[in-house]
Order: sequence, then C-alpha cells, then structure tokens
Amino acid sequence: MDFLRPASWDEALAAKAEHPGAVPIAGGTDVMVEINFDHRRPEYLMDLTRIGDLYEWEVGADSVRLGASVPYTKIMENLRAELPGLSLASHTVASPQIRNRGGVGGNLGTASPAGDAHPALLAAGAEVEAESAARGTRLIPIDAFYTGVKRNALAPDELIRAVHIKKADGPQQYSKVGTRNAMVIAVCAFGLALHPESRTVRTGVGSAAPTPVRAKAAEEFLNAALEEGGFWDNGKIITPSVAQRFAQLCAAACNPIDDVRGTASYRRHAVGVMARRTLTWTWESYRGTRRTSKGAA
Repeated sequence: MDFLRPASWDEALAAKAEHPGAVPIAGGTDVMVEINFDHRRPEYLMDLTRIGDLYEWEVGADSVRLGASVPYTKIMENLRAELPGLSLASHTVASPQIRNRGGVGGNLGTASPAGDAHPALLAAGAEVEAESAARGTRLIPIDAFYTGVKRNALAPDELIRAVHIKKADGPQQYSKVGTRNAMVIAVCAFGLALHPESRTVRTGVGSAAPTPVRAKAAEEFLNAALEEGGFWDNGKIITPSVAQRFAQLCAAACNPIDDVRGTASYRRHAVGVMARRTLTWTWESYRGTRRTSKGAA
C-alpha cells in the first residue's frame, strides 16, 4: 500500500486523477478501522490532512459551506444555531477524541447507512461539493448522493471538498437508538427539520435501509396536514392522529435487516417512535418561537 500526501488541493486532485482507486483519508475514523481489521487494502492511501481549506467553514446569508474535514467538535462549538440538527448528530459521534478528528466528508465518502451525519444532512437538504481535475466542481443534491450500500455518486477521480447546508429557518431534531448515547454504531437514527419559510418538513432515516433515506410519503402527508389545518399560521398543537400517522409512514419507509445490533421489526418500531417524538419536540419549539415573536411584536 503506497501513501500519497498532497500539500495542496490541486495536488490532491492531480493525484486522484492519476490514481482513481486511491482512498482519501483525513480523520481516518472509518478507513483505518477497515484497514486494521483487514476488511480493506487499497493500493493507494491519500492523506488530506495538509490541506487547510478542508478544515474551514463559511457562514453565508442563507447557507453554510462546511469543509469536508471540519471536525464534529467544531460543528458543535461554532454552528449550533445555523446547523442545529447536524450539531445534535455530532454529539452522538463516538468519543471526544474521534469527534476531534472525524468530519462530515468522511461520513459521506464511506456512505455507510449507519453514518451519524446522514439523517441530519438529508433533513436539512444539503448539497455535496465534489471536484475533479478534469471536470471541475459540481454540487450533488444529498438525495442523489447515496447510490447503494456504502456507495455514493462520486466519480472515481472526484474528491469531496465541502458540504453546503442551508441555515436552519426552523427547529431541527436528531434522535439515535443505541446501547448508549455515543461510542456505538446506531441501531437506527432519525432526523427531522421544519422549514417554515417553505412550509415543508424534511426527514432523514439512518441504519434502517440499504442507504440513508428520506421518509417521503410521511413528509407529503405531514406537509398536507399542516397546510390544510392551518397549523403553520395558528400554531396549534399537532393532533395525536396526525403524529401517529406520520410515525407509521416513517416506519414504512424503512427497509431494514436483522443483524447483531437489532432486528428489522425493532428498527421499524424504533423509527416510528423517534419520528413521533422528534415531531413533538420540533413542533413545540416552533410554537414557542411563534409565541415569543408575537409577544415581542
């Protein structure tokens, strides 16, 4: 196994073009585990830790451009207001040491259905900034990024440079089932984001299908129910029947397996429970924000 260590982004793209099979490594929290257990033996390993741009973020008027290697700790410390769902997910990633090393780019590159960041990225409607030396930069919508079990939409000569995530315009939540809060692979996970400006709701489900997925039928049902009931305007409590139907549709969006961490039926049940709870939490937060803004007015 040969080791590549580019000193700049342009050098990294050139190396990736010359060696399309090279596996990029920054935090190494996923790749090194596979190598240490001899589950993976790439011909080339490309170290990206010398490229400072990957560790930077930029908060714009409407979105955050998050470098692929920005550690989860930095997201938790600096972007809690702009990216609340991803910040909550970051809290559940492994140990403090790994949160200081690992970043969202690694989660995306590995594309494991159990990756902690995926449900929050799906719920927020992120875009992945990928680049190659030959074709330049493109933005891949998060919905099109996951193509199979541990497979993604990157071309062989592309690298992930950043993730573009819209700043939260409403409450977001994240929930994960495991034997403990962190230091564990999720049995299943769920992300939910309210988008009051567009009057829509987005979801993200992890570790309950071959890829991270959205519960689109559940979103469509809830979007219609909120609009028809005037909930966005009147701020009333969502009825139990609406919450229960939303939970059922979220569970139905799953296509899980039985494994050592949990059964398929348990995963479906747990996703339904998390969907109902996160909907309750986010909607109560939205109602509280409305009451506060009315009081200030």
